[in-house]
Amino acid sequence: YKPHNVITLFHKAGSPASLRMYTLLKQASAIASEHATEDQASDHSHQTLPGREEFELNITEDPPTAEQLKSILEYIGTQTPSTIVKGAKDKVDAMKKLKGNAENFQRPVTVDWKNGKAVAGDDISKILKMVEKKTHMAD
Repeated sequence: YKPHNVITLFHKAGSPASLRMYTLLKQASAIASEHATEDQASDHSHQTLPGREEFELNITEDPPTAEQLKSILEYIGTQTPSTIVKGAKDKVDAMKKLKGNAENFQRPVTVDWKNGKAVAGDDISKILKMVEKKTHMAD
């Protein structure tokens, strides 16, 4: 059984904020897969149990590809592109600045590709919301 959801952490090893996200996501991933195994062993009504949706955690220190950055900029919603790419005025500018210098990418950024959500920085409450099991469709 493989989880269908991949959450990527664009990580910077020397950054305290990034390390906090790394630890948090590692723990959430372990808890989620523990619950999934318990649920499957007991019965098939596991949708009603609280817990987290199982996900695969992908940690990378590489900057996102142009395609990934485009998605991330759509996922951040009301946050400005400069929270993702240093000094970016808009999406086009963000693409240019990242191409010019990969260091312009502001890590940590956590991306939930399946559910189309991205969180810049170490906003723990937003990350916890992201990894919580989706019990209902409405946000």
